[in-house]
Amino acid sequence: MVEPQRHYHASQAQHVQPQHRHQHPHRKQATAATAEVTYDQPPKCEISGKEAISALSRAKSKDCRQQIAEVYCRHREGRLMPEKVTRYCPLEGKANVNIQWDEDSAESFPSNPVRIAFVLVIHGRASRQFQRLFKAIYHTSHFYYIHVDLRSNYLHRQVQIMAMKYPNVRVTPWRMATIWGGASLLTMYLRSMADLLAMRDWSWDFFINLSAADYPIRTNNQLVAFLSKYRDMNFIKSHGRDNARFIRKQGLDRLFFECDTHMWRLGDRKIPEGISVDGGSDWFLLNRMFVDYVINSKDDLVTSMKRFYAYTLLPAESFFHTVLENSAHCESMVDNNLRITNWNRKLGCKCQYKHIVDWCGCSPNDFKPADFPRFQQTVRPTFFARKFEASVNQEIVNQLDAYLFGPFPQGSPALNSYWENAYDEPDGVASLSDTMLTYYHSFSRMGLHAAHKNVGRSLSYCSARYFPMGHPVSVHLYFHSDQFQGYLVKHHANNLATRKLETMETWVAPKKSFKLTTPPTSKFSRLQFAEVGTEWDAKERMFRNIGGLMGPMDETVGMQKWNKGPNVTVTVVWIDPTNVIAATYDILIDSSAEFTHYRPPLNQPLRPGVWTLRILHRWSPVAEIQFLIAPLAYSKHQPIRREDALKLHNGPVKNSYMEQSFHGLNPVLNIPVSLAYVEQAQRNAALTGLELERWIDSLVGQLWEAADVCAVGPTSCPVMQACAKSPWSSLSPDPKSQLGEPRADGRIR
Repeated sequence: MVEPQRHYHASQAQHVQPQHRHQHPHRKQATAATAEVTYDQPPKCEISGKEAISALSRAKSKDCRQQIAEVYCRHREGRLMPEKVTRYCPLEGKANVNIQWDEDSAESFPSNPVRIAFVLVIHGRASRQFQRLFKAIYHTSHFYYIHVDLRSNYLHRQVQIMAMKYPNVRVTPWRMATIWGGASLLTMYLRSMADLLAMRDWSWDFFINLSAADYPIRTNNQLVAFLSKYRDMNFIKSHGRDNARFIRKQGLDRLFFECDTHMWRLGDRKIPEGISVDGGSDWFLLNRMFVDYVINSKDDLVTSMKRFYAYTLLPAESFFHTVLENSAHCESMVDNNLRITNWNRKLGCKCQYKHIVDWCGCSPNDFKPADFPRFQQTVRPTFFARKFEASVNQEIVNQLDAYLFGPFPQGSPALNSYWENAYDEPDGVASLSDTMLTYYHSFSRMGLHAAHKNVGRSLSYCSARYFPMGHPVSVHLYFHSDQFQGYLVKHHANNLATRKLETMETWVAPKKSFKLTTPPTSKFSRLQFAEVGTEWDAKERMFRNIGGLMGPMDETVGMQKWNKGPNVTVTVVWIDPTNVIAATYDILIDSSAEFTHYRPPLNQPLRPGVWTLRILHRWSPVAEIQFLIAPLAYSKHQPIRREDALKLHNGPVKNSYMEQSFHGLNPVLNIPVSLAYVEQAQRNAALTGLELERWIDSLVGQLWEAADVCAVGPTSCPVMQACAKSPWSSLSPDPKSQLGEPRADGRIR
């Protein structure tokens, strides 16, 4: 591994590899563990390939290892892949059908309009964003078949409720755990297509796949008018690059196998002779005739390609392209999937899927308001765009929605608000980490304690005293004007006066913990903001752990946001709750840098408490940020025992976060050292039960505050406002995503 240089040169949005001060850190060489691999049945061949051996050593389940060995041996014996495939296309090369956008003809509705089967492939917890998409594309003339990922139970429940309202909406009776780049994604599409063809009461002409991150950029009528004119065509986007380079970059010449929700690379393979392999975007519009061919044909091309792509990385990005280009339907191929995708490969190609795929892939960025003019171009026909995430930026969706359908009536509530579920009681606490469970319980207690102290809508006017009961009912992230406003925790509380159980929702807002310590007149004015968190998304340049809820075993990242200006070198110092300097490093920020981020390799567990990250320029303070490493009230979802608390809450071994001690910097930075701090921390580390809860609440209260409390149902406290009338509550009206009955014109929006 290359040693870091004296300073790190940070260009725009890069991951920093800074120089630790006063040392050249010794990095341990990674050694491959030769763990014994066990099988139910021994492999039928000697497994000698380096990539296959690596996959076997990393696969977690015995069943997965068995399958990997079997696939590898079948491939070595030549029984897995087709060697030659029949081409049925009469053309020498690729069809080149050029279809232009005709604004005038798109406005005239056809006499025989096509009917569309929308296959909506969704996952996650953003139910309101999905409902808003559904609302925008819904029409009584079309059909909607929805697949919810097997791991997204909350979303599945919401979609099932929604589907009951509309006769032309169905949810797949089966569910799969589809992963990025996985063979399972192609299997899911083929199974959905087979289902749609078997539905005799659904007479459709086109298959369109969409995700919850898509949104229309033209109206339903315009789409129908266009497809009715070109009802015999198939719209699919090709890569447009040198084919040999595409095959290498896409990994089509490598053997992959999916199990344990991971795509394992097992070695090389040959592309079958006789056909042209093609590929590009996995978002497409296919006519029914071609879909029927793909599902029901038994010819050599279709059967061989299903075999080949069952062991292919990103198969949905190539299977339909290759079959279409080599089939008798090849002349119907239009090299346009009628979409705009927000590619920024400098930011989007960060190997962000390495934990699920043995490959580096790219992913598009989210659209922002500055991108809106792109939706109005008419150079080529486009009807959808991706990606959109309301938790990243909802304003662009608001703009697009108003452009297509007109603005909501003046005074409509919640137009700039967005709620996203983070936890729902039917999922069970097993769906939460111990860190999240600890925070959510503390937030519940905070709401009741604050209410009794005249914060928010006071409960002190009531004779009631409340005591929190059980686990939270639900938790939502709350945003307003694209700014995170805090967590909304719905919880039960026992009314000690009436002895009745009541349900409330508490809004817990983050306190400002970042401050610039440099005077405004200082020469150094480039730093805009700093934050510490986990799950850094280098593509969107944000922490996916919104709110930064962190515990002792989390791998923390420090991020800084910069204005443009002269090159500058800063020193970053991490200080734990006992004033131990855990890490320090320099970063050289060049004139164009916007973001820098770095995860110092700290030994764990991190000591619980309020940490400080300081940024200095020539040893003068520039800014500081405080962040919380919370002690855990739970271990494996059960109240933590004393022995586990001592292991997790006492800090790293010998209080050493790195190989080198930075103790000598304490006097330089005016950070006092006190044995009393350490002794108190050691006493705290042994706490359990109510004493531990009190400690947690005191720490959480330093960085979070209860902004308000509302009543979900009946309450004996008349001054407490109902959640339905509290504009911040997850139960308040949200007309953007609320679904109603179709109007006379067949639309909802």
